[in-house]
Amino acid sequence: MENRSDRPFIIRRLTAADAEAFRALRLEALEGHPEAFGSTAAEEQGHALTWYAGRLAGNLVIGAFRPDGVTLCGTVALFVSDREKSRHRGLVWGVYVRPQARGLGMAGALLRQLVAEAGDQVEELRLTVSADNHPAVALYRRAGFTEYGLEPNALKIGDRYVDERLMRLVLSRD
Repeated sequence: MENRSDRPFIIRRLTAADAEAFRALRLEALEGHPEAFGSTAAEEQGHALTWYAGRLAGNLVIGAFRPDGVTLCGTVALFVSDREKSRHRGLVWGVYVRPQARGLGMAGALLRQLVAEAGDQVEELRLTVSADNHPAVALYRRAGFTEYGLEPNALKIGDRYVDERLMRLVLSRD
């Protein structure tokens, strides 16, 4: 994994040993930005640490750490189905960077690393993003993703609905 010394952070794949830090960051993301995720903090708070370790073991999850290599500040993940007809594409999930770590290029670096590693596994990446989350949409567009649809009322939070943009990045057509 590429770790350039000119960055104020370290990018690496998360392992089961990172489960506690991953859990804390994931819950922070779900609590702070419910419109950005399909899960809720209430749904995931009850899971044991072993559940989070299993998610790290079963998916490609990449983290961005402060230079100390201990403080997890951002994540991006890839899910690839084991179903024969759909394992050619991967689903990008869990994209989050702590507010105090934003503006450092962390989200872009996480996405670039995911795209680089995903190319060995899938032909295409897909994701959904809240339609009104303009900074995230711009980030994905800079990474080469294009919009292929809009899902109205994709999420319901209380009495409010959130539309989601459907985006994709074709990696190869082998």
